[in-house]
Amino acid sequence: MPRPTKHAPERGNARIRLLEAARDIIRAKGFAATSVDDLCKAADVTKGAFFHHFASKEALGVAAADFWAETTSAFFEAAPYHGPTDPLARLLAYVAFRKAIIQGEIAEFTCLVGTLAQETYASAPDIRDACARSIFGHTATLETDIEAARQSRGITADWTAASLARHTQTVIQGAFVLAKAASDPALARESLDHLDRYIRHLFHPAEEDAA
Repeated sequence: MPRPTKHAPERGNARIRLLEAARDIIRAKGFAATSVDDLCKAADVTKGAFFHHFASKEALGVAAADFWAETTSAFFEAAPYHGPTDPLARLLAYVAFRKAIIQGEIAEFTCLVGTLAQETYASAPDIRDACARSIFGHTATLETDIEAARQSRGITADWTAASLARHTQTVIQGAFVLAKAASDPALARESLDHLDRYIRHLFHPAEEDAA
């Protein structure tokens, strides 16, 4: 999940400033390469303030993943893809929205929790679990529309709304990896185009085969 709504906290809110610094620096450098000094400098706080709010760098990682989940949830709840009345149109609008926000520097649109999960899944299980809560929590928000689209179109195939919702996130997270590997955001947008085609085929297989 990329690009949450940016907050503008009061300068006295050191905890929020540290979480926002973690969001930005970890996406740019990775968790291991991000030091407490980096975070304190970016947030304009002392190390004492850091350890007042977080017992360790790993605790900061867990809190950053939870903060990401909170801010991105608000971002996606306010997004325009909820507007169409048809559930399939809403799902396709979601994919189009995810493509549209692949803009700017790679660190600006890639997913904090995806980055953290890849790096810490074995070394920091608490961070990994926080990332899972974020990713799967967002994934679940797509299931109602997918199931409604299945019902309205009489889809009886053996795939489920939950499995397709997970697949959308597999494509999106993979698209971010490709963009990073090639330093080319266009590859991420290309992946979203293929996801759009795939979903259309699932719901209109006869039309797609005849095309």
